[in-house]
Amino acid sequence: MASSSFPFGLLLLLLLSLQSARITGSPSYCGPIPASDKDRIEFAQNLEFLEAEFFLRGSMGKGLDSFDPQLAKDGPEPIGAQKANLDPLTFRIIQEFGYQEIGHLRAIVDAVGGIQRPLLDLSPEVFATIFNKAVGYTLNPPFDPYANSLNFLLGCYVIPYEGLVGYVGTIPSLQYYSSRRLVSGLLGVESGQDAVIRTLLYERAGEKVPPYDITVAELTNKISMLRNQLAMCGIKDEGLIVPLFLGAENLTDSNILSANAYSISYARNPQEILRTVYGSGSEYTPGGFYPQGANGEIASRFLGNRTA
Repeated sequence: MASSSFPFGLLLLLLLSLQSARITGSPSYCGPIPASDKDRIEFAQNLEFLEAEFFLRGSMGKGLDSFDPQLAKDGPEPIGAQKANLDPLTFRIIQEFGYQEIGHLRAIVDAVGGIQRPLLDLSPEVFATIFNKAVGYTLNPPFDPYANSLNFLLGCYVIPYEGLVGYVGTIPSLQYYSSRRLVSGLLGVESGQDAVIRTLLYERAGEKVPPYDITVAELTNKISMLRNQLAMCGIKDEGLIVPLFLGAENLTDSNILSANAYSISYARNPQEILRTVYGSGSEYTPGGFYPQGANGEIASRFLGNRTA
């Protein structure tokens, strides 16, 4: 059962995260950008590729090319993904999520044509870098999402939520009913996946993550704060245990579903998403899960504006 206490240090870090997000400078634009429905949906496909490969390879040791290679459009195979050491329940859940992501990719390709799979880096080293940044020091041994079920769920905590808030941010800008219907359907499943992952982690919120001296809840809080800092647009990401001012109706510190003061899902725009998944805090500087950058018109627009 999760502890009801929220350490003051984490509260301070959360407030510092919000302050950091308010700092102006380039890049820090948090508003909408002009784009067609097709471009917006294909931007989201970058995240669907990431989720598909992580879930499929983590559960079964084989990726999209083993099921429907045409969906990748000859894009490069991911780097570093491994079959994780999962218990039977976690295996079945993650396997199902992987199959769902194949359907998502097929739905996007059928609707708008789709993009080529970008180069993805799902190596333990990328996750280790993210977790080191989140906690503020070098974990020893390095965090490995493939080592066991708990680690893999913590790795999952890093990924599907970005798709969720991205879809929430996309829907208001879509022009056509067919686009809104597609994206709302994708959002429904993405939010379900995120809820399952957060619930499984919440059950172990007070446990230490072996071999580190940090609990599951503390680690999720730190990951969420890191993403808020990278995205630079305020608090749109919350861990499993929060201060009351961020809890539902300010009456609970339980936070199985991350949401705003009205218990409505947070939204992010493409720039915020890129700043986060690149791990660079800049939509112009690829890295992290996308060492060569994301694909599609929106991501390419920013990559094309990079300064040397």
